[in-house]
Amino acid sequence: MLTAITGGIGTGKSIVSRLLRTMGYAVYDCDREAKRLMNEDPSVKASLIAAFGAHIYNKEGQLDRKALAAVIFNNSESLQRANAIIHPATFDDLERWKQRQQGRCFFESAILWESGFDRQADEIWSITAPLELRISRVQIRDHSTREQILARIRSQMPQDEKDRRAHHVIHNDAGHSVIAQVNALLAGK
Repeated sequence: MLTAITGGIGTGKSIVSRLLRTMGYAVYDCDREAKRLMNEDPSVKASLIAAFGAHIYNKEGQLDRKALAAVIFNNSESLQRANAIIHPATFDDLERWKQRQQGRCFFESAILWESGFDRQADEIWSITAPLELRISRVQIRDHSTREQILARIRSQMPQDEKDRRAHHVIHNDAGHSVIAQVNALLAGK
């Protein structure tokens, strides 16, 4: 069984993923693996360079994420072109990874439905948290301003929509135990 873990920025997807890894489950991180593919996969690199120019890679051949972001995040057509390169490559990589796993496994994706990765999942868990807590977490983690974080939140599918589409919702706040919720879901409760 392959379970997707999703949720907006600052909700705690990575916390749930780390917990599952600690419990012995395999977890594929779509964001991290997409970054790896953009740096290591010759086909992905060539496609990105053809679409956006060689300047998006540094002299060492590593992606300059700021250069790519400057091109794609202010232009929806460029963002769609980048996603058309990155999403299929990550989708294929996830599929290969899944074939190597035994038993229940998980994958983490912030843009699950937007990327089409929901088609890979047998079950979907949405991680949710109150807005102010999310903002606080991201400010501490990324040193971003409140306005920058709110812009990122607005650019994603609304959290309540993710929660409605998911099979299960995990509340990651002071009033709920994430461990207890994950254990209950793993036990089928």
